[in-house]
Order: sequence, then structure tokens, then C-alpha cells
Amino acid sequence: MKRLTFLCLFSISLAAQAVAPEVEITAEPHHHLTLENKSVRVFDVEIPPHADTLMHWHRHDYFQVTLGASEVVNAVKDKPPVTVKLQDGETRFSPATFAHIARNLADQPFRNVTIEILEDESLRNSTAHWDEDRGLDILTNGTKQILFVKDNIRVTEFELQPGGVVPLHHHTGPHLLVAVTDLDLRETHLNDVHPPDLAHFKSGDSKWFPGNYSQTLTNTGPNPAKFVTLEFP
Repeated sequence: MKRLTFLCLFSISLAAQAVAPEVEITAEPHHHLTLENKSVRVFDVEIPPHADTLMHWHRHDYFQVTLGASEVVNAVKDKPPVTVKLQDGETRFSPATFAHIARNLADQPFRNVTIEILEDESLRNSTAHWDEDRGLDILTNGTKQILFVKDNIRVTEFELQPGGVVPLHHHTGPHLLVAVTDLDLRETHLNDVHPPDLAHFKSGDSKWFPGNYSQTLTNTGPNPAKFVTLEFP
């Protein structure tokens, strides 16, 4: 009965919002722009418990990294609403173009990092190919799992125990790092005479790295570290 009552109330809420003006993602108050360049726009998204976003447009393909397990209703314009359960650190891809309302069903805030791909059209038509588009590697006190490739962008999830190491690897193109947990990372560059870089990230922080360099990453913190990278060709 409670479920039926909720669905009726939510349907009424959607009907009311359907007549309200639709907004661009940059004007949706739960989406906070944190990083922008020619390739991406990154938004920190936070929806309070049992709250709705405005009906807003996604005009570019995008990736979503969920921060904390949650349950949301995804109400795409002109389609029936769908309830989605999301796990902590889960990464999904959504193709444009559409408008939707997201409602948080949980008793805690729903958080994610939304990464819009501004060059999605050219990347979809790119002839570049990755040597691997899926796979699991066992690292020193950690794992590296290539999840999928979309728009020719390779998505990889890393989990490192304290002292865990991502061994020396080369980045031909740029990449974006998204912290799922709080992170303390030591970054060492190949043939770099300077001291290693020490970086602290809070859950949800993101950082853009240029291409054409090699690095080693070490979890110097006391807790397990989890982060996701989006590698561009």
C-alpha cells in the first residue's frame, strides 16, 4: 500500500514538473560544475533524501560514478519512470540526448560525479583502438579492472590496499581520475628528478591529467583506496 501511495504521489509530482520549464544541466541546482575543458564538463551531483531534480537536459553523452549505494527513480521525458539501484563506485554510461528528472528514494543524500563528454561525436567516429577493452589485473596489494570502452574512452576501476601500487604505466592520451573513497596517493614519474607528488583527494574529487607521460601510483594512506579513471585516446 505504501509503495502504491508513493507511486501515485510521485506521478503527481512528475505531472506537476512536466509543465514547468525544462533547464539545461548547468542550470539544475543539484549539479555543481567542478571542472571544464575542451573535452569534459564534470559535475558534482548531490540530491537530498526523497528530493527531486528539475527536468534537465543531457545534450552530450556522459559517464556517472556513484558515491555510496542508493536507489533512485529515473524519469526520462516521455517515458515511464524506472527505479534503479546503484552500488558504491558503480560507473555507468548514458548516451545523449534526453531530459529527465531524478528522485532520490533513499534516506541519505544521493551523490555522483557526472562527466559530460563534450567531444562525444568526434570520439564516436574515432578510428583509434585500445589494446584491451576489458580485463582484470592483480597488482601489488590491489586490483585494476578495465570495465568497458564507450565513445572510445576506456573506463578502469582501481582498488588499492594501504601500500598498494599501480606499477609504471604510460598514458598516451589524457585521463580523468575520480576518487570514490578518500585517497592519499604518491605519484612518481619516469626519469623525474623531482620528489614524488603527494596528493590527497576527498571522495568525489576529480583531476585531469595530460597525456604522454609515465607514472607509478602508491596508496600512502591507512585505508583502502578506490578510484576510477577515464582514459581518452
